[in-house]
Amino acid sequence: MMNISENNYWMRLALEEAQRSTGLTSPNPAVGAVIVKDEIVIARGRTRQVGGNHAERDALSTLEPDGAKGATIYVTLEPCSTQGRSGACTDAIIEAGISRVVYGLKDPNPFHAGRADGILNAAGIEVERGICEEECRHQIRGFISVQTRGRPWVIAKTAMSLDGKISRPNEEGQWLSNELSRERVHLLRGEVDAIVTSGETVRRDNPSLTIRSPQISEEKEQPLRVVLTKCGLDQSQWKLFNDEYKNRTRVFENIKLREVLSQLSENEGVNTVMLECGGSLMGAFLDSNLIDEFMIFYAPMVTGGLHCATGGEGISGLEDRWGLENPSVEQIGNDLCLRGLVSTESRKKLER
Repeated sequence: MMNISENNYWMRLALEEAQRSTGLTSPNPAVGAVIVKDEIVIARGRTRQVGGNHAERDALSTLEPDGAKGATIYVTLEPCSTQGRSGACTDAIIEAGISRVVYGLKDPNPFHAGRADGILNAAGIEVERGICEEECRHQIRGFISVQTRGRPWVIAKTAMSLDGKISRPNEEGQWLSNELSRERVHLLRGEVDAIVTSGETVRRDNPSLTIRSPQISEEKEQPLRVVLTKCGLDQSQWKLFNDEYKNRTRVFENIKLREVLSQLSENEGVNTVMLECGGSLMGAFLDSNLIDEFMIFYAPMVTGGLHCATGGEGISGLEDRWGLENPSVEQIGNDLCLRGLVSTESRKKLER
């Protein structure tokens, strides 16, 4: 059996393949695979758009019929074991003569979870799992959220001044963050399946909410643009309803937030949502415990004003605060970008 460090090396290559499909595969998860023989990668694959190959079949498709015989395949997610659009991946692995399967994460889909081990073992194939498990879990956190909670993963993006405001004089335009930070926002849009905003933001900023970056794969479909409103909108006035992507715009009027998210996953195949809005809707999502991750851009300025980046009712005491797990901080030009997963489970005592 290969040692842990070697397993980790090959699995991280599979994770790199999975990353190439981020934002392209919903409602399926973005999965990566590499096939290794005699300590050489002989094939790589990743999950394609719906209707295309899963990662295992994608990798195998690049080889001659007997090319994978006796090889090891590393996959970020347990191979599927039921017939889908492209057939069970366990069948493809067995037919290819692969001798060993190493995967990172047990499939959260209850129709698949844990079944691959028995099927592959019965065919004489060695199975090992749990390699780089946390990294593999993070890679498909949107898919896991839908499978286990019935709603997409929500990433809240906001840009604010150092005093937590989103105010800016009208004559200076709507941007607080710099051009490099705005490019990063487009890359985030490329990761998600839907962008949620408010009717208030539409009326105030008339945003496009489109992907405008040459770094985004041409395979990427424009994310759904979802408008939440209490009083409706005159759709004739706003870009979202009249541009080339107007068929990618949805409106929910007076629908509870959790129900909106459930409908997006159930009816639209959405795994991951980006929240891009003003403080009122941002606060409502936070009050409802529906934000899973933050990406916050801090501009080096103090603006004052009434418009806060995050509103809502807030917490009644600091013991109820939200925290960020393993946050990363990056300087982008003169801005700072903070990104991390929301956590309420590990509230340590505050040091005063």
